[in-house]
Amino acid sequence: MFAERIAGLNAKTKAVAGFGRVHGIGVACALAAGVWLGAAEAPTKLVNTGLSPFAISLCMVAGVFTARWTLPTLLKGTRYVFADLTQNKHLIVNAVLAGMLWAVANTLTVFAIRDVGLTIAFPLWNANSLVGIFWGWLLFGELRGASGRNVAKVVLGAVAILAAAVMLGFSTMHGAGAHGEHAARGILAAVGASLLWGTMYVPYRKAYISGMNPLSFVTVFTIGELGTCFALVLGLDGGTKAPIFHSPGTIHLIFWLFLGGFVWVIGDLFQQFATKYLGIGRAIPLSNTNQLWGLAWGALVFAELAHADWQHRVLVVAGSVGMILGALAVSTAVASERENASTDAALVRECERYGLDYDRVLASYGGSAEEVGRRAWWDYGIVAAAVGVFAWLGVNAQVPELGMDLGWVGVLVAVLVGAAVLSGWGLWRATRFS
Repeated sequence: MFAERIAGLNAKTKAVAGFGRVHGIGVACALAAGVWLGAAEAPTKLVNTGLSPFAISLCMVAGVFTARWTLPTLLKGTRYVFADLTQNKHLIVNAVLAGMLWAVANTLTVFAIRDVGLTIAFPLWNANSLVGIFWGWLLFGELRGASGRNVAKVVLGAVAILAAAVMLGFSTMHGAGAHGEHAARGILAAVGASLLWGTMYVPYRKAYISGMNPLSFVTVFTIGELGTCFALVLGLDGGTKAPIFHSPGTIHLIFWLFLGGFVWVIGDLFQQFATKYLGIGRAIPLSNTNQLWGLAWGALVFAELAHADWQHRVLVVAGSVGMILGALAVSTAVASERENASTDAALVRECERYGLDYDRVLASYGGSAEEVGRRAWWDYGIVAAAVGVFAWLGVNAQVPELGMDLGWVGVLVAVLVGAAVLSGWGLWRATRFS
């Protein structure tokens, strides 16, 4: 009995130490996710050219599907991915369900952008922080055993996020922007997206406390995404006669939507690793700094605030700052030893429920570096096919007839590349993307 207690204490000590080691990695991944997720929505401005939101979402998800198979193949290889999926068969359904939630939420964001604009829609759907904090506490023991200071940070941060969302909602009602007529519809779409995206992290978290690699999870995740988007087009956008399937005038736009989907996947992969290493309640608020980058793309590149009155601008800026400060308050609540012990209990529960090896799951969850094996010949075929698709779409692409400041585009693209290189290199050195 004494030996068993000592072994249990040693395992718990090992778990807590491992969780603390990857906190910084999770923060870096979440910040990089914010940069990339903010940029990914810029191509959805093409909704103003006449494509339906369903068609835009489908084209973006087609790009997402391409990226979700290509990037894991580049980073780990398909042999690793399929071996991980075989070891975690019980999580495949969870991944497909998460993909379905993402597809519906993404479609709602396109409606929101159309009705209230990118600058306003971003902060509203980033209220998914509140939903994620609730699910993390209820299902995975996050914040249980946390210090009073950490709980206060989370609660006050959540209140600040909610207040900022309300402020931004009123700014669309009373501002002088061009979207006032459909503001209520756009707000509802953005709030619906926030609820779905907050809930979507439940399957994520369940997968990672069971030892699944984020790269394997997103490979299956994309099946739910693509299938749901096809169903939405077939059911709500004209069926097989939908313009996206027949109009030759849309081919020059598809490249940009594919590109938006690809950019989204890079951000989402960073967010997946952040969710693994920080938990839902901390990863979502920190990656929701994408609101700042969405604001930058909307205001600097597309001049969404160019004709707004000063009251509208004050509300947008104040709401944005309030949401960022609230997210930072939540994300700086570093987990204490007691809270990490609660997380370890969740790992033990999953291992007992599905007959998993605790040491393997703990090593995976703690970010133990894994060497990458030799890649199969077909891995190179997958990458070549993806490059071929983008090349073919690029040849047929045309620059959209939208007002854009190309100087700011260059600056923001440089920030994208820098964030990916720095955070990706750190993640590789510490965990080999495990």
